[in-house]
Formats: sequence, C-alpha cells, structure tokens
Amino acid sequence: MISIIVCTYNRDKYLYGALQCIATNGFSADSYEIILVNNNSTDDTEKECIRFQSDYPEVKFRYFLETAQGLSFARNRGIKESRGEILLFLDDDSFVQKDYLVNLVRNLEDYPDADAFGGKITPLFESGVTPEWLAKWNKSWISAIDLGNRVKLFKKGKYPIGANMGIRRSCLEAVGDFNTKLGRSRKNLMGGEEKDIFNRIRNQGGKIYYFPDVEVQHIIPPSRTTKEFICKMGEGIGMSERIRTLDISRWSYMKRLFMELVKWGGTLVLWLGFALKGQFKKGNMLVVFRKMVTKGLLTRSC
Repeated sequence: MISIIVCTYNRDKYLYGALQCIATNGFSADSYEIILVNNNSTDDTEKECIRFQSDYPEVKFRYFLETAQGLSFARNRGIKESRGEILLFLDDDSFVQKDYLVNLVRNLEDYPDADAFGGKITPLFESGVTPEWLAKWNKSWISAIDLGNRVKLFKKGKYPIGANMGIRRSCLEAVGDFNTKLGRSRKNLMGGEEKDIFNRIRNQGGKIYYFPDVEVQHIIPPSRTTKEFICKMGEGIGMSERIRTLDISRWSYMKRLFMELVKWGGTLVLWLGFALKGQFKKGNMLVVFRKMVTKGLLTRSC
C-alpha cells in the first residue's frame, strides 16, 4: 500500500483541490491511503477535510491534528499513523497529474532498489506571471525541479523536494525520522530537514531516484515571489544549515562555511554573466539570497 502523507498549515484555499486530484487519479482506492496532518491550522482546514470525506467516501482518508508546531513534527506524525510500505509526501498545494499513481507504481516495480525518490515539480504561478528574477540557478526557491525526461539517480548534493517525494518505510526505519530541529514552523522559513534525511539515506548506501513522469504542479502565490520572502527564506536556509552541520560536528560546520565562500564565488560569476546580458534583476536576486544565507549561517543564536 502507498501512504500519501499531506501535512497542512492554513492552506484551506488549495487543500480540497489537492486532495481531489489524488482521489480522481484513476487508481484503485484500495491501493493507497491519505493521511492528512493538520498542524494547528486556524482556517477552515478541518471543514475542507470533512467536505472531501463526504464527496469521496471510497478513499481511505484519515485526519489527524498535530499540536507540536513544525513541518518535521507533522511529517513524523504522518509516518507514525500511516500503514503503507511506500511513504509519499505531497504538499497541501501540490496537484498530482492524472497518471501520477500509475506511473509511480510502475517506476517502483522497474526500480525495486529505489530506497527513496522524487518527481518533477512544475511551478504554477497563481498570478500567471513568471518572476523576472527566476533563472536556471534558483528554481529550487520555488520548489521547482526538472532533471529531464529520463529516470536517473540524484547526484551527490542533489535531493528530491518536499512537494513531491517518497521513501520506503524499511529505509526510513533504518535512518530515523525527520529532524524536528529543522524544517518550517509557522512563519519561520527554515529548511534542511529534507537534505538531512536524504543525506542519512545516502550515507547508508541508499539509492535515491528521480522519476520524471511522477509529476505535480505546485501553486506559487505572489507572496512567495517577493524580495522579502526570498530574503527570509535565504536566512532560514542559512540558519538550518548551521544547526544541521553543528549537529554533526564542529568540523562539518567549518566545511560548510568554506563551501559558502565557494558559493559566493559562483554567485558573483553568475551575477557578472547576467549583468553582461542586462539581466540585472536575476543577478541581483542571487546576490541578495546568498547574502541572507550567509547571515543565517553566522547567526549564533541558532
């Protein structure tokens, strides 16, 4: 069985549509379950879940309230309550394609050595306008991923993105749950919990596959494309990297600081390239983001 874990916090605007896409996927309702974890939402999340249950009674749908605030707490609750061998994590604003589950099962049958996996994530800009700062190098800021149309292993340093990823239960039992020191919580834009868990899988020799036809569309509201949001996200990433690496060792943190210098070099090269093309908004946003990541890395209070 596939356990589809959807963690939500104040996204009632999108939640029903996301669940509906799963329910209308043309896949046997006996072969999957949906675990919905409400992480202290203050909107109409519960009402939307009740509406979904009423409209799709054939779907195995279970609702849970997780009072410990934070995405990692919510995901761990979903893992605890789930029953499937394949644990699939989808965002509450991710819309699966019609053949999503069929393609997923086929890929898992074709690649039985897949301990974890991620699929293509196509951004769906709510405003209908692509941000002028968006470039090949920063698509991860909007949780977009496209590694082409062939199945492949994620390369070292590359990972699935939380809007569309999965892990075998047997693998997760071997490496442990999501690190609750990391991950988003309310308006805190820290991350790192996905990178942390996929690193643990790799360190134990696990294989992480990219399945291109296991695709979702991911809603990007205008608020997620502002400079203010990018700055806050960049700082949150830096803060989470400080926590993640210091949890390993002081030496790991020092290596991460060195890598930040390397990343600054790459950022400045990219800025120059964009400047020569007159694409200053793209180059400038890369610099702003890097500045905020560095700030987060050096924030001792973390």
